[in-house]
Amino acid sequence: MSSIQDSKRNCPIWKNLLDEANQVIVREPNLKEFFTKAILGFSDIESSISYVLADQLQQNDCDLEKTQSIIYNALISESDSYEKISTDINTVLNRDPACITTYQPILFFKGFQSLQVYRAANHYWKIGNKATAFYLQSRASQVFDIDIHPAADIGKGVLMDHATGLVIGETSRVGNGTSILHGVTLGGTGTELGDRHPKIGENVTISANVSILGNINIGDNVKIGAGSLVLEDLPMGCTAVGVPAKIIK
Repeated sequence: MSSIQDSKRNCPIWKNLLDEANQVIVREPNLKEFFTKAILGFSDIESSISYVLADQLQQNDCDLEKTQSIIYNALISESDSYEKISTDINTVLNRDPACITTYQPILFFKGFQSLQVYRAANHYWKIGNKATAFYLQSRASQVFDIDIHPAADIGKGVLMDHATGLVIGETSRVGNGTSILHGVTLGGTGTELGDRHPKIGENVTISANVSILGNINIGDNVKIGAGSLVLEDLPMGCTAVGVPAKIIK
Protein backbone atom coordinates (compact mmCIF):
# COMPACT_ATOMS: atom_id res chain seq x y z
CA MET A 1 0.00 0.00 0.00
CA SER A 2 1.38 3.44 -0.94
CA SER A 3 2.02 6.18 1.63
CA ILE A 4 -0.96 8.12 0.20
CA GLN A 5 -3.23 5.11 0.66
CA ASP A 6 -1.79 4.63 4.14
CA SER A 7 -2.60 8.20 5.14
CA LYS A 8 -6.14 7.82 3.76
CA ARG A 9 -6.72 4.60 5.66
CA ASN A 10 -5.56 6.15 8.91
CA CYS A 11 -7.40 9.47 8.48
CA PRO A 12 -9.88 10.59 11.16
CA ILE A 13 -12.96 10.25 8.91
CA TRP A 14 -12.17 6.70 7.83
CA LYS A 15 -11.05 5.66 11.31
CA ASN A 16 -14.27 7.06 12.75
CA LEU A 17 -16.31 5.13 10.20
CA LEU A 18 -14.57 1.86 11.06
CA ASP A 19 -14.90 2.45 14.80
CA GLU A 20 -18.57 3.35 14.54
CA ALA A 21 -19.36 0.39 12.30
CA ASN A 22 -17.70 -2.02 14.71
CA GLN A 23 -19.64 -0.52 17.61
CA VAL A 24 -22.92 -0.90 15.73
CA ILE A 25 -22.44 -4.59 14.95
CA VAL A 26 -21.68 -5.31 18.61
CA ARG A 27 -24.78 -3.44 19.75
CA GLU A 28 -27.03 -4.39 16.81
CA PRO A 29 -25.75 -7.72 15.44
CA ASN A 30 -28.62 -8.01 12.94
CA LEU A 31 -26.90 -5.24 10.96
CA LYS A 32 -23.51 -6.94 10.83
CA GLU A 33 -23.82 -8.04 7.19
CA PHE A 34 -25.06 -4.62 6.09
CA PHE A 35 -22.23 -2.70 7.80
CA THR A 36 -19.63 -5.24 6.66
CA LYS A 37 -20.69 -4.92 3.03
CA ALA A 38 -20.95 -1.15 3.14
CA ILE A 39 -17.97 -0.15 5.30
CA LEU A 40 -15.96 -2.85 7.06
CA GLY A 41 -15.30 -4.83 3.88
CA PHE A 42 -13.26 -1.98 2.36
CA SER A 43 -9.90 -0.37 2.99
CA ASP A 44 -10.74 3.23 2.02
CA ILE A 45 -13.66 5.62 1.96
CA GLU A 46 -13.86 5.87 -1.84
CA SER A 47 -14.47 2.14 -2.13
CA SER A 48 -17.10 2.24 0.61
CA ILE A 49 -18.99 5.19 -0.88
CA SER A 50 -18.85 3.81 -4.42
CA TYR A 51 -20.34 0.51 -3.19
CA VAL A 52 -23.14 2.21 -1.26
CA LEU A 53 -24.04 4.41 -4.22
CA ALA A 54 -23.82 1.56 -6.73
CA ASP A 55 -26.03 -0.60 -4.55
CA GLN A 56 -28.75 2.05 -4.85
CA LEU A 57 -28.23 3.02 -8.49
CA GLN A 58 -27.70 -0.33 -10.18
CA GLN A 59 -30.05 -1.53 -12.91
CA ASN A 60 -30.46 -4.97 -14.45
CA ASP A 61 -28.47 -3.95 -17.51
CA CYS A 62 -25.63 -2.48 -15.48
CA ASP A 63 -24.88 -4.62 -12.44
CA LEU A 64 -23.58 -3.52 -9.06
CA GLU A 65 -19.94 -4.30 -9.79
CA LYS A 66 -19.93 -2.29 -13.03
CA THR A 67 -21.69 0.67 -11.45
CA GLN A 68 -19.36 0.59 -8.46
CA SER A 69 -16.36 0.61 -10.78
CA ILE A 70 -17.75 3.59 -12.70
CA ILE A 71 -18.19 5.62 -9.51
CA TYR A 72 -14.95 4.49 -7.84
CA ASN A 73 -12.82 5.30 -10.88
CA ALA A 74 -14.30 8.79 -10.99
CA LEU A 75 -13.71 9.43 -7.29
CA ILE A 76 -10.06 8.37 -7.34
CA SER A 77 -9.34 10.24 -10.59
CA GLU A 78 -10.09 13.69 -9.19
CA SER A 79 -7.14 15.06 -7.21
CA ASP A 80 -9.37 16.86 -4.70
CA SER A 81 -12.20 14.35 -4.45
CA TYR A 82 -11.05 12.97 -1.09
CA GLU A 83 -10.89 16.47 0.36
CA LYS A 84 -14.40 17.18 -0.95
CA ILE A 85 -15.80 13.93 0.47
CA SER A 86 -14.26 14.60 3.89
CA THR A 87 -15.42 18.22 3.91
CA ASP A 88 -18.94 17.23 2.82
CA ILE A 89 -19.17 14.68 5.66
CA ASN A 90 -17.84 17.11 8.27
CA THR A 91 -20.27 19.77 7.05
CA VAL A 92 -23.23 17.44 7.60
CA LEU A 93 -21.91 16.52 11.04
CA ASN A 94 -21.43 20.17 12.01
CA ARG A 95 -24.64 21.65 10.60
CA ASP A 96 -27.31 18.97 10.74
CA PRO A 97 -28.44 18.32 14.32
CA ALA A 98 -30.00 15.04 13.17
CA CYS A 99 -26.57 13.73 12.20
CA ILE A 100 -24.81 12.18 15.19
CA THR A 101 -22.50 9.66 13.50
CA THR A 102 -20.06 9.67 10.61
CA TYR A 103 -21.77 6.76 8.87
CA GLN A 104 -25.19 8.44 8.61
CA PRO A 105 -24.45 10.66 5.58
CA ILE A 106 -22.81 7.81 3.66
CA LEU A 107 -25.44 5.16 4.40
CA PHE A 108 -28.68 7.04 4.98
CA PHE A 109 -28.69 10.70 3.83
CA LYS A 110 -29.75 10.96 0.22
CA GLY A 111 -28.66 14.60 -0.04
CA PHE A 112 -25.07 13.59 0.68
CA GLN A 113 -25.35 10.50 -1.50
CA SER A 114 -26.75 12.45 -4.44
CA LEU A 115 -23.96 15.02 -4.10
CA GLN A 116 -21.33 12.27 -4.38
CA VAL A 117 -23.07 10.80 -7.44
CA TYR A 118 -22.94 14.30 -8.95
CA ARG A 119 -19.20 14.49 -8.22
CA ALA A 120 -18.66 11.24 -10.13
CA ALA A 121 -20.89 12.39 -13.01
CA ASN A 122 -19.10 15.73 -13.14
CA HIS A 123 -15.78 13.93 -13.59
CA TYR A 124 -17.09 12.05 -16.62
CA TRP A 125 -18.65 15.21 -18.02
CA LYS A 126 -15.31 17.03 -17.84
CA ILE A 127 -13.41 14.27 -19.66
CA GLY A 128 -16.05 14.04 -22.37
CA ASN A 129 -17.79 10.80 -21.34
CA LYS A 130 -21.19 12.45 -21.36
CA ALA A 131 -23.27 9.30 -21.75
CA THR A 132 -21.78 7.96 -18.50
CA ALA A 133 -22.41 11.32 -16.84
CA PHE A 134 -26.04 11.31 -17.96
CA TYR A 135 -26.45 7.68 -16.84
CA LEU A 136 -25.40 8.61 -13.31
CA GLN A 137 -27.53 11.78 -13.31
CA SER A 138 -30.60 9.93 -14.55
CA ARG A 139 -30.31 7.09 -12.05
CA ALA A 140 -29.72 9.51 -9.16
CA SER A 141 -32.78 11.50 -10.19
CA GLN A 142 -34.91 8.36 -10.32
CA VAL A 143 -33.64 6.93 -7.03
CA PHE A 144 -33.21 10.05 -4.89
CA ASP A 145 -35.66 12.52 -6.49
CA ILE A 146 -32.76 14.97 -6.77
CA ASP A 147 -31.72 16.23 -10.21
CA ILE A 148 -28.25 17.76 -10.52
CA HIS A 149 -26.88 18.35 -14.00
CA PRO A 150 -23.38 16.85 -14.31
CA ALA A 151 -22.03 20.09 -15.80
CA ALA A 152 -22.98 22.18 -12.76
CA ASP A 153 -20.12 23.58 -10.65
CA ILE A 154 -20.54 22.66 -6.97
CA GLY A 155 -17.92 23.44 -4.34
CA LYS A 156 -16.97 21.51 -1.23
CA GLY A 157 -18.63 21.43 2.16
CA VAL A 158 -22.09 21.76 0.62
CA LEU A 159 -25.02 20.57 2.73
CA MET A 160 -28.07 19.25 0.90
CA ASP A 161 -30.46 18.69 3.79
CA HIS A 162 -33.35 16.30 3.04
CA ALA A 163 -33.02 17.54 -0.57
CA THR A 164 -36.13 15.87 -2.02
CA GLY A 165 -37.16 17.76 -5.14
CA LEU A 166 -33.86 19.63 -5.47
CA VAL A 167 -32.98 20.73 -9.03
CA ILE A 168 -29.64 22.27 -10.03
CA GLY A 169 -29.32 23.32 -13.67
CA GLU A 170 -26.49 22.87 -16.13
CA THR A 171 -24.75 26.26 -15.80
CA SER A 172 -25.37 26.71 -12.07
CA ARG A 173 -22.53 27.36 -9.66
CA VAL A 174 -22.74 26.65 -5.92
CA GLY A 175 -19.99 27.99 -3.66
CA ASN A 176 -18.21 26.29 -0.79
CA GLY A 177 -20.11 25.89 2.45
CA THR A 178 -23.57 26.54 1.06
CA SER A 179 -26.61 24.89 2.66
CA ILE A 180 -29.59 23.92 0.48
CA LEU A 181 -32.85 22.46 1.77
CA HIS A 182 -35.52 20.43 0.00
CA GLY A 183 -37.60 21.64 -2.91
CA VAL A 184 -35.02 24.16 -4.12
CA THR A 185 -34.68 24.98 -7.82
CA LEU A 186 -31.61 26.62 -9.33
CA GLY A 187 -33.09 26.95 -12.78
CA GLY A 188 -33.48 29.01 -15.90
CA THR A 189 -36.28 31.40 -16.78
CA GLY A 190 -37.07 29.61 -20.03
CA THR A 191 -36.17 32.68 -22.08
CA GLU A 192 -32.37 32.33 -22.07
CA LEU A 193 -29.87 30.11 -23.83
CA GLY A 194 -26.27 29.27 -22.89
CA ASP A 195 -25.23 30.50 -19.45
CA ARG A 196 -28.72 30.66 -17.94
CA HIS A 197 -28.60 29.46 -14.33
CA PRO A 198 -27.83 31.07 -10.94
CA LYS A 199 -24.39 31.62 -9.46
CA ILE A 200 -24.50 31.03 -5.69
CA GLY A 201 -21.71 32.40 -3.49
CA GLU A 202 -20.08 30.81 -0.47
CA ASN A 203 -21.81 30.04 2.84
CA VAL A 204 -25.25 30.85 1.46
CA THR A 205 -28.37 29.42 3.14
CA ILE A 206 -31.20 28.53 0.77
CA SER A 207 -34.30 27.48 2.69
CA ALA A 208 -36.97 25.00 1.64
CA ASN A 209 -38.93 25.44 -1.60
CA VAL A 210 -36.91 28.41 -2.86
CA SER A 211 -36.70 29.02 -6.62
CA ILE A 212 -33.74 31.02 -7.93
CA LEU A 213 -34.12 31.56 -11.65
CA GLY A 214 -31.90 32.94 -14.36
CA ASN A 215 -28.23 33.87 -14.70
CA ILE A 216 -28.16 35.94 -11.52
CA ASN A 217 -25.63 36.27 -8.72
CA ILE A 218 -26.26 35.50 -5.06
CA GLY A 219 -23.51 36.94 -2.87
CA ASP A 220 -21.59 35.23 -0.08
CA ASN A 221 -23.35 34.70 3.26
CA VAL A 222 -26.82 35.44 1.90
CA LYS A 223 -29.88 33.91 3.59
CA ILE A 224 -33.02 33.24 1.55
CA GLY A 225 -36.29 32.53 3.36
CA ALA A 226 -38.49 29.52 2.67
CA GLY A 227 -40.77 29.64 -0.37
CA SER A 228 -39.07 32.67 -1.90
CA LEU A 229 -38.76 33.38 -5.62
CA VAL A 230 -35.48 35.07 -6.50
CA LEU A 231 -35.23 36.75 -9.90
CA GLU A 232 -32.56 39.39 -9.30
CA ASP A 233 -29.03 39.58 -7.87
CA LEU A 234 -28.68 39.60 -4.10
CA PRO A 235 -25.68 41.35 -2.49
CA MET A 236 -23.46 39.58 -0.01
CA GLY A 237 -24.60 39.29 3.59
CA CYS A 238 -28.26 40.12 3.04
CA THR A 239 -31.44 38.27 4.01
CA ALA A 240 -34.20 38.06 1.40
CA VAL A 241 -37.74 36.65 1.52
CA GLY A 242 -40.92 36.74 -0.48
CA VAL A 243 -42.41 36.29 -3.97
CA PRO A 244 -40.61 37.94 -5.58
CA ALA A 245 -37.86 38.05 -2.97
CA LYS A 246 -37.09 41.38 -1.31
CA ILE A 247 -34.16 42.24 0.93
CA ILE A 248 -35.28 42.66 4.55
CA LYS A 249 -31.88 42.88 6.23
